[in-house]
Formats: sequence, C-alpha cells, structure tokens
Amino acid sequence: YMWVYTTSRHSERPIRVFDYRTGRAGAHASEFLSGFRGYLHTDAYSGYEKVKDVTRCLCWSHNRRYFHDALPKDLKSAEATLPRRGVRFCNDLFKIEELCRDLPPEEREIKRLELASPVLEAYWAWVEKNADKVLPKSKIGKAFQYTLNQKEGLMNYLKDGHCEISNNIAENSIRPFTVGRRNWLFSGSPKGASASAIVYSLVETAKANGLNPYKYLNLLLEILPRFSVEERSEGIEQLLPWNPQVKKECST
Repeated sequence: YMWVYTTSRHSERPIRVFDYRTGRAGAHASEFLSGFRGYLHTDAYSGYEKVKDVTRCLCWSHNRRYFHDALPKDLKSAEATLPRRGVRFCNDLFKIEELCRDLPPEEREIKRLELASPVLEAYWAWVEKNADKVLPKSKIGKAFQYTLNQKEGLMNYLKDGHCEISNNIAENSIRPFTVGRRNWLFSGSPKGASASAIVYSLVETAKANGLNPYKYLNLLLEILPRFSVEERSEGIEQLLPWNPQVKKECST
C-alpha cells in the first residue's frame, strides 16, 4: 500500500511524502506521524483512530459523494429531492471556502465561521429531520447515516483557519500514482516500491512548489553526487524545492 502525507494548501513549504507500507493498518499512519501534534485531514477510515494527539478533520468531498451517488438517473423525480439537497448544502460550503481561499488563516477562520455556520446549522437540522424518513440501506439512507456518524470530524475544520474542508490535496497528489499503477500493475519488490515512493515524493513536492519535475530531478542527479559525506546535510538544504536558486533554475 502507498500512503501519502501532505502539508496544508496554505503551507509556505509544500511537501508531499509517499510512504510504502505492507498493509493498510492504522498502525502505519501512527508510526509515521509519531510526535506530530495538530490537525489531521483524512477520510473516515477507522484506522486513523490509532493516531494519537491529533484532531481529525474529515473530508466534505467524501460526504458530498454519498449524496451524489444517491441521485437517481431522473433528476426531476421525487427520489432526487433529498440527495440533490444534500449535494447543494455541500456545494454551498465549498463556495464559501473559495471566498475565503486567499485570506490569512486568522481572517479565514473568522470569515468561515461567519458564512459557514448558518449553512451548517441548516444542514444538520435538515439531516436530523429527514434521516429517519428513508430506508436505512438505501443510498440516501447510507448518506444520512454516514454524515451523522462523522459529524464531529466534519465540523472540526472550523476550529482553525489553517484547516481544509477536504483532503483533496492528498487525493490529487496520489492520483498520478493510482493512474500509473494500472499500467505497471505492481512493483517487483518492496525495495522497488520504496524507491517509487521516493521518486513520487520528489516529483509531487516539486510540482507543489511550482517546479518543473524533470528539471528538478535533473538538477538533483547532477549535483547530489558531487557532495562529500560531510557536505551532504548542508548541500541537501540548498537543493530543497523552496530554495530561491532552485526555484529560479527549475520553475515551470
């Protein structure tokens, strides 16, 4: 399994780290994130509960998907009313995020609370009013059950302006890997998978920092072999993707 960890969208030094593990157990995330304190943006996978000392912010894109998947083919039918309303609530929250996108974190937190709180209050009232009116095993029933089960995690993004409404950054970062996997099928060995993780970490971090990945990898392969063991630590600092000289040489 390939795990991916990212900094938030507002980080001054965007990082994308791919970590190959032999399974999907939450212990892998717990080990990787040992010592981390803060907000952790994830989907609702229960394995993340093993990560201690974090506040989980669950993904509204996943929440929206449940309502979207409940939409019937005939969007004008009565069966479409509830799922369509659920999608609309989620869309309204994402529109608010766009309005707050470029604000400093402190201002974003205040503005988000001002604009999103009324929408969320109406959303939860609507959910509680209608959840018992549908069949539990129907798609809309599962959508209601999911959102009720994850309410606390879905609301946590309001606690800090650095938080995101979704974990789309991680989803988008791992997409090239999932697409490529269909072509190469599997890695030849765990070492090969770990090597792939390193390359993907470099490429996706370069992209996140506005660099041309080919230029950046070329720069690393050209300069890294020149460093002695003693020079390596300082030399690597100079080659990180947010270094001004690296940005100048490798920008897209």
